[in-house]
Amino acid sequence: MTILPWLHPDRVAALEATLARRILVIDGAMGTMIQRHQLEETDYRGERFADGFDSRQAGGADRQGHDLKGNNDLLTLSRPDVIAAIHAEYLDAGADLVETNTFNATAISQADYHLQHLVHELNREGARIARECCDAAEASTPDKPRFVIGVLGPTSRTASISPDVNDPGFRNTSFDQLRENYREAAEGLIDGGADVLMVETIFDTLNAKAALFAIEEVFEARGGRLPVMISGTITDASGRTLSGQTAEAFYASVAHGKPLSIGLNCALGAKDLRPHVETLSRIAEGYVSAHPNAGLPNAFAEYDETPEEMATTLKEFAESGLLNFVGGCCGTTPDHIRAIAEAVAGVAPRKPPSATLAEAA
Repeated sequence: MTILPWLHPDRVAALEATLARRILVIDGAMGTMIQRHQLEETDYRGERFADGFDSRQAGGADRQGHDLKGNNDLLTLSRPDVIAAIHAEYLDAGADLVETNTFNATAISQADYHLQHLVHELNREGARIARECCDAAEASTPDKPRFVIGVLGPTSRTASISPDVNDPGFRNTSFDQLRENYREAAEGLIDGGADVLMVETIFDTLNAKAALFAIEEVFEARGGRLPVMISGTITDASGRTLSGQTAEAFYASVAHGKPLSIGLNCALGAKDLRPHVETLSRIAEGYVSAHPNAGLPNAFAEYDETPEEMATTLKEFAESGLLNFVGGCCGTTPDHIRAIAEAVAGVAPRKPPSATLAEAA
């Protein structure tokens, strides 16, 4: 891998210094918080899409008949006030890093809403809003730097598994298509001011490899790089990703990218995730992260694990020397993040073999 300078050396130095001192707290679920606002179709459309088309697109391509409700990434453009308020709540709760509202901001995923043309803008504005919120938080607490994680989600397609049980060899995407999707998204996140890029909720390692390849292409073109975080998903009690890898195999597959951190998120609650985080902690050369769900969903697809329960479990992770980053995924709220931040405060971070960001470059 080509050695390139950091795009934001001062921010990287601040991140490195903070990681050396303590466990850093990532924010919680964006989708869970959006659901609390009980938004309707008109909210998702805003003024720009109110008449059934994108009023800023040349020619005003017809969008009639395509509901936009549920496209949470679009709220970055139609209801930026909602997204900024959620970021601010997590920062007030003690988060050191906030994730951009860009989980589905790729052409593949936005195609479901016929909004592929918005991908760069969605990522740029997602990062810009998060950047403004972090800057505002830093202004009131200058001794506590805050960082923007530019999120690259898994997309709605998989390169390793056929969606057709009757045709195991069929694929509805390709490495090159994924690579182009991720490259466009990464460009927007960098333009918007992200400090770090995170390829997260990885269920298919081949998808992740396409993302990492695309990110490196972007770095090469820009002549500089950002730290990269990687977070996979153990899908069930089998202890494997959807594409069949154990945590150890997953790490071996992506370690060549020299990520800032490797970790796990989503699908499982903290208790079920623990053995897999322990595996990564034992073998990872860089930092280790975990942002699990608030337990497993109940019969109503809701998450019942309380902030106190989750914080108690994750405190044990920290005291066992497993963590450098910790946060929450599905079902978590600012109350969960506040409890987690309080629980890990003062607990020494895991000391990785490669203890500096310079070695991860």
